[in-house]
Amino acid sequence: MRLLYTSITIVFALFLLASCEPKAPSAQEIVDKAIDTHGGKKFDKSIVTFKFRDYLYRALRDNGAYVYSRTFTDSTGQRVYDVLQNSGFTRTINDQKVELPADKVKAYSNSVNGVIYFALLPYFLNDDAVQKEYLGEVTIKGEPYYKIKVTFAQQGGGEDHEDEYVYWFHQKNYTMDYLAYSFLVDGGGTRFREAVNPRKVGGILFQDYVNYTSEEKGFQIENYDRAFEAGKLKKISDINLEEIQVKTIE
Repeated sequence: MRLLYTSITIVFALFLLASCEPKAPSAQEIVDKAIDTHGGKKFDKSIVTFKFRDYLYRALRDNGAYVYSRTFTDSTGQRVYDVLQNSGFTRTINDQKVELPADKVKAYSNSVNGVIYFALLPYFLNDDAVQKEYLGEVTIKGEPYYKIKVTFAQQGGGEDHEDEYVYWFHQKNYTMDYLAYSFLVDGGGTRFREAVNPRKVGGILFQDYVNYTSEEKGFQIENYDRAFEAGKLKKISDINLEEIQVKTIE
């Protein structure tokens, strides 16, 4: 009888201990907190400009309406102005609108959108087509992270809806310190980015990135954290945003 009582007591104590352990937040809760940390509602009504390599980018967002643009000088000295907005894409050269074939419209649209998408992450992770999955907790460089996988529904997911992403959000401050993604364009591949040089401009947190890849064929992006810790990745580029400015739309 004493043995039974002792066993019951141990089981009850273990139940209490388990029930007192903090519950991990959901993928949605983690993303919500990360977006708030990186700028929150300031993203909704803002004009962000920055230079990336030899291009000047501008992103105007006004509660769902958007106008993205890039300006550059081509190899012949002509001024090129690309605009992507809710209604479509246009290109002007030396202030003259030019007609483009469908494949060029698609390529230039994806190029403009892609740069701005990465520059403003994690803002877009609550878009309607985004599907989030909690992958657990990991440690990178001695720091604790939540690991979230993102895929996209075909409906509303855009041309690249088959791409997949994994994000690592710091468990205490909810910064997006690492991300990985797979892509199918240009033969496909995977990348891993380490955020560096974080700074706030106009209340929005911007980061540069060190861009890595794995030379292993068929590499699964969920494993990039372990490969990074083991020093098995190849650095391929630095991604730096310069001359960042933020204006709030009243």
